Amino acid sequence: MFEPAQLRSFLAVAETLSFTKAADRLGLAQPTVSQHVRKLETAAKRVLISRDTRDVRLTDNGDAMAGFARNILSAHDAAARYFSGSAMRGRLRFGTADDLAITGLPRILREFRQVYPQINLELTVGQSDQLYKRLNSGQLDLVFVKWVAGAKDGTVVQHDSFSWVGLEQTTLEPGSPVPLIAYPSPSLSRKLAIDALESAGRTWRITCTTKQISGVLAAVRAGIGVAVMPSSLVPEDLKVITRRFELPPVGDVDFTLIRNPLANAEVIDALTQTIMGRTLKKQV
Repeated sequence: MFEPAQLRSFLAVAETLSFTKAADRLGLAQPTVSQHVRKLETAAKRVLISRDTRDVRLTDNGDAMAGFARNILSAHDAAARYFSGSAMRGRLRFGTADDLAITGLPRILREFRQVYPQINLELTVGQSDQLYKRLNSGQLDLVFVKWVAGAKDGTVVQHDSFSWVGLEQTTLEPGSPVPLIAYPSPSLSRKLAIDALESAGRTWRITCTTKQISGVLAAVRAGIGVAVMPSSLVPEDLKVITRRFELPPVGDVDFTLIRNPLANAEVIDALTQTIMGRTLKKQV
């Protein structure tokens, strides 16, 4: 009853409130867009768009049709992807470092599953060292982990540096131990933080040990201590305090994809390209 081409033209007009802008967005001639809208109105037996010499606006029926159009086109596109040649099959056991899960990665994985619905994606979240061991033992096919810059082979998605993080009102008494919030050992950020402090002659004490990034952030926000984390992942309500207290630099870090050479290369390539093609931004 409702043609996808007509629905796309109608939605473009509904979102821009302009036939000219809708035509530019779709790469169509304006008369074609107008024709599509008229045919859709005929099929719906309703006036969907009210237009005069100055204004274009949706009618009440137009508002309703916009909602239906988005759902119809979403289902249409999903079906097209499912039955297209890109619908690969297989299983992908994917592991990601805990704090990388607070980036846009979950959204990227959701979109990947929509494009490749026949790939069974199994997700494991943990610490980088543990994930790497599971990869080497054949329990995972691809891992997204943090390593000291240049330390491991793999596909570097993003280069970053570690920073000391605390509250705006954080205070450290001169000569007192640095209160450290950290993951359990072994942990890359924990090791690098302690090594940096000891190399600089600074004393330290662990004030909170937690296995999850949510625990690290909760402890920092509670003022229990300071933590080390990648600079790009520092939430807006926390502050980089490295210079404020003359804390030693911790070093650089690579967000790296490492694959199991025995796993399905086609499936791994698909997810790798999806992640590489998107910008990772913090979501907290």
